[in-house]
Amino acid sequence: MLLMVAFLLSAISPEQLLLEPLGLKLVLEVAFVLDMVNTALQGIFLLLAARYLETPNPSMRDSIVILGFGIFSYLWLVVTNTTHFYPDLTIRALGPFLVYALGYVYAGIVFYRYIIVKKFGQLLFPVGMMLLGLLNATYPVTATWKWFVPYGFFLGTMFRIMMAIGALSFMFYPFFHIEPEVERDIPPGAFLYPTRESVTREFGDWELEPGLVMITRKDVNKLKQRINPEAIVFWITRAKEGKLHDSPTIYAISPTKIDILTDLIARAVERGYRVVYIDAFEYLILENGFDNAIKFLLNVKDRVLANKGTLILVVNSSALETFQKKILEREFSRE
Repeated sequence: MLLMVAFLLSAISPEQLLLEPLGLKLVLEVAFVLDMVNTALQGIFLLLAARYLETPNPSMRDSIVILGFGIFSYLWLVVTNTTHFYPDLTIRALGPFLVYALGYVYAGIVFYRYIIVKKFGQLLFPVGMMLLGLLNATYPVTATWKWFVPYGFFLGTMFRIMMAIGALSFMFYPFFHIEPEVERDIPPGAFLYPTRESVTREFGDWELEPGLVMITRKDVNKLKQRINPEAIVFWITRAKEGKLHDSPTIYAISPTKIDILTDLIARAVERGYRVVYIDAFEYLILENGFDNAIKFLLNVKDRVLANKGTLILVVNSSALETFQKKILEREFSRE
């Protein structure tokens, strides 16, 4: 939502949207100040969005720091729009554009880190953001160079096109191969088991399901030898990241990227994968806290059940507190 607001501020012009249809026009100096306010707000919203993406529960310190950038921008505009600095464009625009540039560069770095498989198409989005941020960091100076202005507009347009192509590549080129829905013997529903062996006793050769998605901490080198080659595995680890194997498709992903993991599972389910197996829930709790881990789990459960799929959760109950067990027992059918 924060990211959407930032891009919306970049795309719209309140003057063109509200005033021009009424035949009104802003005073030139007022238009400049409002444009700087819009610029600073974009940077602040991008900083917030990137921080929330990087840390699901930002600290109060994070919020105060980002609020500080907002206060800085406001005070900069107040001070530099006095008669002492008028009409020095470089000084007046410097503060808001530094916040704007910082927001784009920081968001680009965070998005770059969140790309599981760093393919050319997906890289265009974060790289375009970082380049656009760096370009706009120079605006207060280069805007005064008449010979550079057309080149600056051209570069800005190119970087935005890079971002658009990168965003589209996320939509149309997911990280895994699209597979059709297949018939299966495992019934739909959400099931809770204490061990992997109990799952096998209940469902037989569930690992051979072609429409299987596994979220696991198990040794993937052993795992890939016994599961269906069309299955998808997300190995939860901090040791590596990216694609590890093609058939079955195995990705290493950080335990703190549960929002990205949720989206990847949802895409798989939408494309025909109907059995989701999770045995890394305790590790997700350790890295993200129980509240974030249970939100992730219930989100996945709702998406799987909405597509008439099966969610299998393997949890060692001795690792959970009493109230945590009760939540799982209420949401899942037990062995």
